[in-house]
Amino acid sequence: MLKAGVLGAGHLGKIHLRLLNQSDKYELIGFYDPDANQAKKVVEEFGYVYFPSMDDLIDAVDMVDIVTPTLSHYDCAKNAIAKGKHIFIEKPITNTVDEAEHIRELLADHGLRGQVGHVERFNPAFKAVKDKIDSPMFIETHRLAEFNPRGTDVPVVLDLMIHDIDIILSVVQSEVMSVSASGVSVISETPDIANARLEFENGCVANLTASRISLKNMRKTRFFQKDAYISVDFLEKKCEVVKMKDAPKEPGDFDMILRNAEGLSKQIYFDNPEILPNNAILEELESFAEAIRMDRSPVVTLEDGTKALKIANLIISQF
Repeated sequence: MLKAGVLGAGHLGKIHLRLLNQSDKYELIGFYDPDANQAKKVVEEFGYVYFPSMDDLIDAVDMVDIVTPTLSHYDCAKNAIAKGKHIFIEKPITNTVDEAEHIRELLADHGLRGQVGHVERFNPAFKAVKDKIDSPMFIETHRLAEFNPRGTDVPVVLDLMIHDIDIILSVVQSEVMSVSASGVSVISETPDIANARLEFENGCVANLTASRISLKNMRKTRFFQKDAYISVDFLEKKCEVVKMKDAPKEPGDFDMILRNAEGLSKQIYFDNPEILPNNAILEELESFAEAIRMDRSPVVTLEDGTKALKIANLIISQF
């Protein structure tokens, strides 16, 4: 088993600690958090081992799980890599693209593995349909959340929309050609509502909406391609695949048939896949353990994380 340590014991850090502790692919060694009072509470409640410094924790493990505020990602990663440790780093990868590029270079120079925590890649609904997504030409995403003070130190693009940016970049095999966007600050110093339009070189267009002051939560993405309409509900973990084929000569009473002006008939049918329940955070962490063990590229590479950050920054620059 890989010896793992967690940097950061906030809301998400505690979840990572719990899952690493129950995983059979890791041995949880302990954690470090600069907030001594927070660290004491975690030790008293869960019994995890607390290290007095970041360096002490890094020295004791094989893999460092970085679940700290984004501003500190770069320094944490740099310290871990310098000591020869693999890194799992929460999204967004770093505060700046230059920092992300430097971390990628350091990892390559040291022959280490790194993965970025874009957890929606492991959402069971997306996993069920990702192989059915083929050359989508229009994508629409809505990621809406009720207000929560946690995370409002960064624009909603880095807080929420970056999840959908990563998903879109993972399925559209083309470069982004242009970005247009608008954002509104309602209660925070940074935009709480944002809309962005991405145009790709292959003609695909993606329209993304994110809000963290909504009356209800929603995380839906719709993919439109030549042969199918695919809907993914990341929150409810549901998906729907609607396809068309040539209509039978003698349709059944319940067949859904569309006929155009030229008389061409198509039958609409559902091709919904089975959704296999999982714990997405546990699966992303364990997939990284397998990438290290097998010496192969992780599911979400640092390059993927860097690309998502680049697009997020382009969107923010439009505000």
